[in-house]
Amino acid sequence: MVRPAHKQRSSAPQRVPPGGTGSERRRTGLRTADFRKVYAEGRRRNLGLMVAFARASGEQASRVGLTVPRALGGAVERNRLKRRLREAIRRHRAELGPGWDIVFHPRAEAKTARFADLEEKVRNFFLNCAQASGDGRAAKNS
Repeated sequence: MVRPAHKQRSSAPQRVPPGGTGSERRRTGLRTADFRKVYAEGRRRNLGLMVAFARASGEQASRVGLTVPRALGGAVERNRLKRRLREAIRRHRAELGPGWDIVFHPRAEAKTARFADLEEKVRNFFLNCAQASGDGRAAKNS
């Protein structure tokens, strides 16, 4: 049987992504059970624009999750807020250090807050976590 041209397999070698074959699940995010564990066992911290829950996990890498409730608006508004928070997290993740599970739960004020304010809250929280774990990054970046 001859396959149509658009279904032909490429003879080009398959590219393997850096760090593995791609079959391994990337463990950078939190699963539902992990969120529940952070809420139940972690410490709650009021950051003004959001509430942060943090739990020392002792793992090699820190994981960060977001919970944005429907009460904050429609999907477009919630997704915009999540993108802004993810970017703030991405910029300051190195300051967190290893061994933390963190969940950010934004408040309504976070939707209209300046990005610099969101970023400052995330950065300060990460630095506090790093200090609590005895990581030297906090003193170096202050």
